[in-house]
Amino acid sequence: MPTLGRALCFCLLAATASPAFAQDSPDKRLSLTIYNTNLALVEHVRPVNLAAGRHRIEFKGVSAQIMSQTVSFGASGLEVIEQNFDYDLLTPQKLMEKAVGQQIRIVRTNPGSGAETSETAEVLSTVGGVVLKVGERIEVLRDDGIPARVIFDRVPPNLRASPTLSVLAEAAKPVSSDVTLAYLTHGLSWNADYVAVFDEAKGEVALQGWITLENMSGTTFANAVTQLVAGDVNVVGNEAQWWQRYNQRRATNVRRGAGIETSGRQQLADYYVYPIAQPTTIANNQTKQVSFLSAERVKASKGYEQTFYQLESQQEPVSAEVRVRLSNSKAAGLGDQLPSGVVRVYARDARGQPQFVGEDRIGHTSAGSELALKIGDAFDVTVQQTLKQTSRISSRQSDYAMSYVVRNARAMPTTVTIRQDSLWRFNEVRAESIKGRRTDADSFAWDVPVPANGEAELTFTIRQSW
Repeated sequence: MPTLGRALCFCLLAATASPAFAQDSPDKRLSLTIYNTNLALVEHVRPVNLAAGRHRIEFKGVSAQIMSQTVSFGASGLEVIEQNFDYDLLTPQKLMEKAVGQQIRIVRTNPGSGAETSETAEVLSTVGGVVLKVGERIEVLRDDGIPARVIFDRVPPNLRASPTLSVLAEAAKPVSSDVTLAYLTHGLSWNADYVAVFDEAKGEVALQGWITLENMSGTTFANAVTQLVAGDVNVVGNEAQWWQRYNQRRATNVRRGAGIETSGRQQLADYYVYPIAQPTTIANNQTKQVSFLSAERVKASKGYEQTFYQLESQQEPVSAEVRVRLSNSKAAGLGDQLPSGVVRVYARDARGQPQFVGEDRIGHTSAGSELALKIGDAFDVTVQQTLKQTSRISSRQSDYAMSYVVRNARAMPTTVTIRQDSLWRFNEVRAESIKGRRTDADSFAWDVPVPANGEAELTFTIRQSW
């Protein structure tokens, strides 16, 4: 309602009646456990001092996106009768909407003389604008440049200056202790990002990990003890979780072997925990970055590879993928549980300045895993795939004779890894010009050495059965 925001100053003459007990104490302790699926567990610990009897305890400053069905209230000596979440926040528009059918006062100031006139009006409607009944006339409140303000006698009982959870509780005897309010909320999330500076000559990478926190919950959380949980927490009907799993499937091409190392990372059930060292304030509508990983000399190398998913001929050669390979192991200088995220790779130019050369996404990666980050395509290293012959062995078996010509237009020799993926259920290599290896049930890989400014050919025959 733009006219209200520009033309009017809203004044309140009296506050609403207080509940039996208004809990205004600040948090004695505030804890956040944030998951990477737009979900967080919030725990407030606040002191109370109550006489025996029934009391309404108000908790201001809870998340505006609280999942009220998840609220847990713990206090020794108190029996909870009911709880209410008031999420209608105190705004000029909400005040006017709640005043429909009620009397308000409008005070206008004459721009020339400064004299004020006051009238009592009944609010008839706020749909598409404010319609008033002033005496015997109907008037539309307009933004006509005349200074005006609207005065309300009281704040409607369900309007709050901040999101508020109230608990009606019974105390059999006086209570002086801490109460704990815990709940799940949307609007808090985090993701990991990595900066990798690759030194090809030294064969190592400097890796920095950053946590990016985002608070869109409608509430500021001050001085919160915060920990982050990495893992796929199952939440019913959560589309964000589906997208996360989709991105992790996309990232499986990055990981070339699951890890078998144990790190010192703290665990929660089957998830890994990344605590933030100091209490932190996460303001509403704020994005905050916190460092969680720093490894200066991780062993790494650059390689070329290409993956083919069909046994067929291609009209044109394809560029080989450029990949930075590293091991997430203690021996290689890393060895930590890495949450999913984007790794941005930099290399130093002739002046020694780091320049961006590509990025790739990794899934949740256990310690000891092998990673191969795709940073781009090499237009001077290409692979030409050709199906030389198909032979029908039986009604359920066929042989496929393949050729892969690898060309290298670089001034130095290189090795290109050729991967043949998505084979049928039963498969075997019958012949090969270079010794290869099985990488999983439906794929093989060959490392093809190619001379500088030259080419090399890989040939193999695969038998597939069904």
